[in-house]
Amino acid sequence: MALSKEKIKEIAEDLDCGMKCYYHKKTEKIITIIDFDSHLGADEEPWEDVINELDEHSADYFEIERMDTRENLRVMESFAYFVNDSALKDKLIDALNRPKPFASFKWIVDNSGEYRQKWFDFKNQKYIEWVEARINDINSTEEFDNE
Repeated sequence: MALSKEKIKEIAEDLDCGMKCYYHKKTEKIITIIDFDSHLGADEEPWEDVINELDEHSADYFEIERMDTRENLRVMESFAYFVNDSALKDKLIDALNRPKPFASFKWIVDNSGEYRQKWFDFKNQKYIEWVEARINDINSTEEFDNE
């Protein structure tokens, strides 16, 4: 599987928004669909054709999975240590050690001025790296399966 930088960036953004992404092994087409497990009560009707395609031909697709909670926390922690402002760094690290670390971290970042955009850029880059790693995993699995 070889995807362009633009396609990898698009997948990373979709995963970060709570979507699921699937790669068709033969056509190299990417299918993106809402993650119904994370969006309970979401209307499946607009996605019916895509759901049917994935159900009927599941063996033809690889799912490119999004980061789990633990990995998201690692990214947030990495950003906290990336921050040059020691007061902000301390606040972010403290937020990650409190109950509801995601909400606490988000509130601090949203109110951090210039670091808000730096967070989005940092997280986006980490998601791109995540997608590239998943693609490498898939490629190595496929190579192993083809031997």
